[in-house]
Amino acid sequence: MKITLIATGAVALSLALAGCGGSSDGAPAGNATAGGQAGGGDGKELTGLTGTIGSKDFSEQYILAYLTTDLLNAHGAGLQANTKLVGSANVRQALENKQFLGYWEYTGTSWITYNKNTAPVKGAQAQFEAVKKADAAKGIAWVDPAPLNNTYAFAIRSDEAKKLGVTKLSDLAKLPEADKTFCIESEFSTRDDGWPGLKKAYNLDVPSGNVKMLDTGVIYTATQKGQDCNFGEVFQTDGRISALGLTVLEDDKQFFPVYQGGFTLQADVLRKYPKIADVMALMSPKLTTEVMQKLNAKVDVDGEDPQDVATEWLKETGLVK
Repeated sequence: MKITLIATGAVALSLALAGCGGSSDGAPAGNATAGGQAGGGDGKELTGLTGTIGSKDFSEQYILAYLTTDLLNAHGAGLQANTKLVGSANVRQALENKQFLGYWEYTGTSWITYNKNTAPVKGAQAQFEAVKKADAAKGIAWVDPAPLNNTYAFAIRSDEAKKLGVTKLSDLAKLPEADKTFCIESEFSTRDDGWPGLKKAYNLDVPSGNVKMLDTGVIYTATQKGQDCNFGEVFQTDGRISALGLTVLEDDKQFFPVYQGGFTLQADVLRKYPKIADVMALMSPKLTTEVMQKLNAKVDVDGEDPQDVATEWLKETGLVK
């Protein structure tokens, strides 16, 4: 996932972890588990498993943290969720320091940001296997990932997509110059897997005046209005895509790295409690890009609480009673 990394000192990190070990109300997350589990097993496979499930500081991560905490608790664990830590790098550090038992990560982020590779691996499975191997050397395990891919994408309002006849990124090069207007983030404008690389991969000749730098949230509304740009840089699982009637263009040359979501955790914990992988496998396959868009929209568009969203979905899918 493409997150602006916010570096803080070790003291601040320790304070954040010490002060925010529970859910948003200070109590262990897990209100969906009162009636027990409903996804297989005897509900006690993970008895004795304790610790903290972390998250990065945006809605999708909050939801994933609560989903995971509640599901594992429904199978006997006694975990808490910490959704208070700021910065992707700090969350990864908390896992490496064994202050977090685990959290959801994205394959592209670990591969490029934490493992210092400059080029992504083509294909979701190949990228997953590569990052799983690289992180194993650092004592970090990945369980099988979800189908969701929170990668970069470009979206356009649906009626304009039909008018211009565009469905994929390779269609953009043939457009008149006046129609090739883009809204992007400042970070995206300089990344190798961002604007410079995209222009080269898709042979895009775009005047600098046709590109506007905007904050993430503003890009969605600016794209929907069509005043500042036709094409906006978005994150593929963002709930605002469907809520605002936007159409995501196909990355037909597979330029963007795969940012497939998967639960990462301390390798020694997984060795001690191998059933974690089995329990997570009950949920992960259900978390598609489309499902995450809908769950994220409940928080970012409808204003619902992430923990409530997680609880409701687990019950709806029969993963907890």
